[in-house]
Amino acid sequence: MNDPIIHGHVDEGFGPVRDALTEQLASGEEVGAAIAVDIDGETVVDIWGGHRDGAKILPWERDTIVNVWSTTKEITALAILVLVERGQVDLHAPVATYWPEFAQNGKSAIEVRHVMAHTSGVSGWDQPFDLTDMYDWDKAVEHLARQAPWWEPGTASGYHAQNQGHLLGEIVRRVTGKHLKDFVAEEIAGPLGVDLRIGAGPDDDDRIAEVIPPPPTRIDVAALPTDSPMFKTFTGPPASAAAANTIAWRRADLGALNAHSNARALARTMSVISRGGTVDGVNLLSARTIDHIFDEQARGDDLVLGVPLRWGIGFGLPEPVTVPALPDERICFWGGWGGSVTVMFPLRKMTVSYVMNKMAPGIIGSDRSDAYLRAVLASTPPSP
Repeated sequence: MNDPIIHGHVDEGFGPVRDALTEQLASGEEVGAAIAVDIDGETVVDIWGGHRDGAKILPWERDTIVNVWSTTKEITALAILVLVERGQVDLHAPVATYWPEFAQNGKSAIEVRHVMAHTSGVSGWDQPFDLTDMYDWDKAVEHLARQAPWWEPGTASGYHAQNQGHLLGEIVRRVTGKHLKDFVAEEIAGPLGVDLRIGAGPDDDDRIAEVIPPPPTRIDVAALPTDSPMFKTFTGPPASAAAANTIAWRRADLGALNAHSNARALARTMSVISRGGTVDGVNLLSARTIDHIFDEQARGDDLVLGVPLRWGIGFGLPEPVTVPALPDERICFWGGWGGSVTVMFPLRKMTVSYVMNKMAPGIIGSDRSDAYLRAVLASTPPSP
């Protein structure tokens, strides 16, 4: 059998990254995927291959985009940091400073940083609340404003799996008057000239890769205590991978879940962090604002995911048990359900992004993303 065709380019020395993608496509573990690596503005890897549909008829092309699940959270966190940079949001201020209704039911002391670091105690929606209710912005945020936290805010992390984009997006809306998807389009994607958006429009539909759902989760939700943050988050509401292939999902403003992009655009966008806040003359952040990301907010077993995590403000930090491919240095990252991931290495001025359509088991990374990250790190010198 012939090896799959890998399109794009890799600079000299980065052949192991192309080889890793070739291997995963040949094995059938990947259906379609793309990988990009930016080092201080130089795109040293920009490759893609496979197919954008489960039937393997439509090729994955240069401009193919895909729903990247929780990699979206990095974009939403960047939006908040842009407002911090502009002096419009204070990470240590109560959320209710900007969204007064949020103070209801014992939430007056929850700070913006708590939502950014998944420690707010509001990691999902109280029932009854359906997945399609997320598409109704006003209904979704009013619901969150009314409910009480599920644990003492600031004491531990509990992954805000589906609702973080609404919590942070409502802050964006109250401060700027713009919905999150519009703010990202006008203040981040537009200035950077990147093929990235929250949701997707009708003009995008023909080039969006079909999401191929993962095997059933190993977590037996029905066996969990019904008052636990894990049960409440996974049922508030239950997640559906297949929903990402619907028009209603694509048109929604889901800042935790439905960014549509490719590896090239994600690497350029998030290189804002790796490159000190400025990309090709577009200044979005200062070094001081970037430093907030590395201010550790929580470390230990996450109350929702049940695995060890380290959270800075808006991003995960290296944790050897959960993300073994990442060295213990100044790195921030996050990824999406099924395996997509974007990692920033400020000491190396490097940004790595991987997206795909065939979802792997698990919520944080996958064997595939681990293999690609190891290949990238094997191709680059250690941090200075």
